Amino acid sequence: MREFTDKELYLGLEHARSLDEHAGRAILEKFQTEQPVLAQTIFGVFPSVIAEQDQTMAQLFMDLVFDIICAFQHAAGLLPTQQAMGLAWLQEKAVSVEAEMTAMLSGKPHSDSVFQSNDQQGLVNFMNACIDEHVSENQTPAAAVRIIKTMTFVTVQLFCSMYDQANASKTVH
Repeated sequence: MREFTDKELYLGLEHARSLDEHAGRAILEKFQTEQPVLAQTIFGVFPSVIAEQDQTMAQLFMDLVFDIICAFQHAAGLLPTQQAMGLAWLQEKAVSVEAEMTAMLSGKPHSDSVFQSNDQQGLVNFMNACIDEHVSENQTPAAAVRIIKTMTFVTVQLFCSMYDQANASKTVH
């Protein structure tokens, strides 16, 4: 997947922050309807792991995921549906995510990533800056910071993989 330009990131994130509650809820509901397994993982499993360390960081994570969804939709188009991705893709990504999280949470560097690339580094860096800003204003356990940054990285890589798979499926058909 091509790296988003700074302008694309800025416009996508600006769009996310300008939405009213109704529009934001509609985006989240569509995501949950069209990608139920991924949505459950990102909005259910990941925040619960973060909340074990710090509840406010879990809430921040969910806010950042909304920004990620909007950035991808703005720069790369509508999110692919779970049906378009297929069950095999979901199963493969579930194994990858588990291995990635285990490696990263045990302190292994990103170079050991089971994801094939470190796409969207600009978006990951922006999300990390948001986390760092939150941490500078709030007392936060170091473990919670490491976990939220890991989960954010994994989420961005999942979205990259999802778009890559959808684009590959289009060229095959």
